[in-house]
Amino acid sequence: MRGRGTMRGGLWHSLTLRLGLIYVGLFLASTVALFGAAYWIGVYQPLLDAAAGVRGEAAELEAIDRGGGRDALVRALLVREKTGPKRPFHALIAPDGKTVTANLPSWPETPVAGWATLEADVYQAGQEQDYEALVVERRLSDGARLIVGRDVESIDDRDELYAIGSVWLILFAALLALGGSVAMSRAVGRRIDAVTRTARRVMAGNLTERIPLRGTGDDFDELSATLNLMLGRIEEAVESVRRVSDNVAHELRTPLARLHADLDELRGAESEDERQRLTGQALAEAGRLQAIFDALLRIARIESGRHLSGMRRIDLTTLLADAVELHTPDAEAHGQRIESRIAPGLALDADPNLLFQAISNLLDNAVKYGGEGAVIAVTARGTESGTEIEIVDNGPGIADAWRDRVTERFFRGPDTAGLPGTGLGLALVSAIVGLHKWRLDIEDARPGTRVRICC
Repeated sequence: MRGRGTMRGGLWHSLTLRLGLIYVGLFLASTVALFGAAYWIGVYQPLLDAAAGVRGEAAELEAIDRGGGRDALVRALLVREKTGPKRPFHALIAPDGKTVTANLPSWPETPVAGWATLEADVYQAGQEQDYEALVVERRLSDGARLIVGRDVESIDDRDELYAIGSVWLILFAALLALGGSVAMSRAVGRRIDAVTRTARRVMAGNLTERIPLRGTGDDFDELSATLNLMLGRIEEAVESVRRVSDNVAHELRTPLARLHADLDELRGAESEDERQRLTGQALAEAGRLQAIFDALLRIARIESGRHLSGMRRIDLTTLLADAVELHTPDAEAHGQRIESRIAPGLALDADPNLLFQAISNLLDNAVKYGGEGAVIAVTARGTESGTEIEIVDNGPGIADAWRDRVTERFFRGPDTAGLPGTGLGLALVSAIVGLHKWRLDIEDARPGTRVRICC
């Protein structure tokens, strides 16, 4: 509980909150950027175009004043009053400050730098008509001021509309962004909480718990499915460890009990023959215990990858022939026959000692469980994908219910309980095959068992 409080102690540590705030910031930034672009296109650029047009008119009028004199300029301004499409404005002020001609209701006392907008409302027949004049100013050769402009009331109306709309738009965008942020945070939070709750229940010991999937196929569903697969593997691993622990305890209990009994009897034995017999039995049980621990240690070393240093190119045909030759006398003693169908010239990269151990274990199992008169076939051939090694017997085989478990440590089927063995032979084979990144298949040969190693 203390760790949970630490994780949730800081509000800023919430990923969903940070994502929500980033979402709000990006949403508002994009809104402002879009509004700014719209303002530039709808207001500022038209004002620049209007200013450029007025500057051109002012330059033409200034040229008229230089070429034709002041009267020609006044006539040109009066003629200009009747042009369109936007209402023209002007004001001509003499060097002494007196107005020569003007239709602007007012103008600034100081010269206009660049361009400016002035209110130019006009009263006609008792009605006020709103105008907004965009003006530029020229200083004539004698010091007179020439102010020229055009009506930009429609642009000014858009400007006011943008000014008012921007406030409402930003408020609406902020509310929308906050609402979206809250919705997103809750949606993401619920999915994360589902993972957290499942993880805590698994930590509490319920390994069957799984993260619920919504079936949307989104990233969270994919992550949940992957985590569920991981939890399934963990459950299988823990269950396997539990079964191994139970089997270890069971397998060690019997030889330890016999060893204890033999030693106890040895302590009270009177004759030398009795002592020799009990000593032999005790040594046999100790040897069985040592064999179990050696096999477990060998499997652990193989699964940890500490045998990779023995990898090299080997002659598989010769290795398999040697393994068949080694087990042929034992098979003949059981009235069995080993048939060799090994293709010549087979070679692959492997640890020869480990591979020989795996083949030897498989042949030993085939001889041990094949039954009297069984035929054991050892086949090796090259394929398009690599090399296949098969060992097939026509004995009683393995029951379907136990076939998936025969590679577990200490597992032995009910029908093999009375036969010698530790239940570690196929576990060692599986570890060796896994070390080489090969595949082990155990199938029903109808009758008997087929074991295939795909290299």
